[in-house]
Amino acid sequence: MSSLPHSQPRISFASLTPNNLGTVRKLNSVLFPIKYSEKFYQDILLPETEDFCKLVYYNDIPVGTVCCRLETNPQGGPTKLYLMTMGVLAPYRSRGLGSQSLQEIIKAATASSKPKIDSIYLHVQISNASAKRFYERHGFKEIAVHENYYKKLVPHDAWILERRIES
Repeated sequence: MSSLPHSQPRISFASLTPNNLGTVRKLNSVLFPIKYSEKFYQDILLPETEDFCKLVYYNDIPVGTVCCRLETNPQGGPTKLYLMTMGVLAPYRSRGLGSQSLQEIIKAATASSKPKIDSIYLHVQISNASAKRFYERHGFKEIAVHENYYKKLVPHDAWILERRIES
């Protein structure tokens, strides 16, 4: 019996465009308990966020998203990258997609020179210990608790996790 070589699943990333924004909306509606505003969807299409907002594909099937925004300091201080959303559909979890997505963003942040990015930070609901551990495994550290961060979710509080970017 001849057997076909076992092929590795292909994980790939695509920049967001007006054409795939509907897919991002659908994924977000399934992945997150929050409805995102029109401004959120306009902002993730901005040219400066292209390297930091991606659709995640598993064997050419869109199964996740990662969306960040740049936060520049008007006084010329350090630029931070805020990880707004990152999620993978339940059947595709535990396959390294989240880790690869995060590494993709960290790599883009490290390579960015205009602006130079100082750190990446995000909020994790304090009931989500597994998400917190995931980010800690990737070099993030808890820097604070933001009380009443989630207005419509319980618990309302969030950990703020941050990872410095070494240039």
